[in-house]
Amino acid sequence: MNYRLFAKSFCGGAALLFALHLAAAVSNDGYAIARVAGQHEQSDEGDFNEKEEIRRSYRLAPGARVEVSGINGGVKIETADTDTAEVYIVRSARRREDLNFRRINVEQTATSLSVRGERAREEPNVKVRQRVVLRLPRRVELLTESINGGVRIGEIDGPVKLRSINGGVEVVRASLYTEISSINGGVTMTIARLGERGVRVTHVNGGIKLRFTEDLNADLDVTHLNGGVSAEMPNVTVLSREKHSEYRARIGSGGIPITIAHVNGGISLSRSA
Repeated sequence: MNYRLFAKSFCGGAALLFALHLAAAVSNDGYAIARVAGQHEQSDEGDFNEKEEIRRSYRLAPGARVEVSGINGGVKIETADTDTAEVYIVRSARRREDLNFRRINVEQTATSLSVRGERAREEPNVKVRQRVVLRLPRRVELLTESINGGVRIGEIDGPVKLRSINGGVEVVRASLYTEISSINGGVTMTIARLGERGVRVTHVNGGIKLRFTEDLNADLDVTHLNGGVSAEMPNVTVLSREKHSEYRARIGSGGIPITIAHVNGGISLSRSA
């Protein structure tokens, strides 16, 4: 993977794609949304002067699928014991008329929520930035992809997939199955209660820190690595090691796959404090 080409092409493409449009029936929960928005209104250092804000809430069933994609800016996803998804989006530009371009569609059903940037035509001298903050139920299936900024995710009690992120990634806690690919930045994640499919991380231009809340029985397979591996876990048996190339180990009695490949940085596995 050519990381310079990835970063250049991603930044150039992502900056042309996105802005804001809401189209969905909503139920208002003004107090809760105002609280979520208020926690992040101070994180506006990168905003342009002209702004537009959206605050909405939606009911979601347990295990609903949530997709966030095509966002030209940072994404923060908080979670709580709730059945309501709260959406807060800021769009900013240098000129008010530029806010007519590069929209985002928000679509919701009882079992899904989509926050998706439109593929817009290129407009000269138009630049729109976005910030997205979601507060979700913990029991969801989450897909986040094509984000031109950092991504921070709270505790998710369901599968997590992260793809094509031009920035660092932090996941406070993931469980069941996690898939991470094409990340131009570091990855930090705490993992609990892995399912049979385990963890798969590929094409990361940065270091990877995986923390585990409990003892594991897993097979660790690292290939195409430009960096070292530190496995500070109980009951680790190293099966093979080649500097800057591969690392294979059995953790506990083995079983659950932890697959990591094409990483330009060090890898650390440890118990969560």
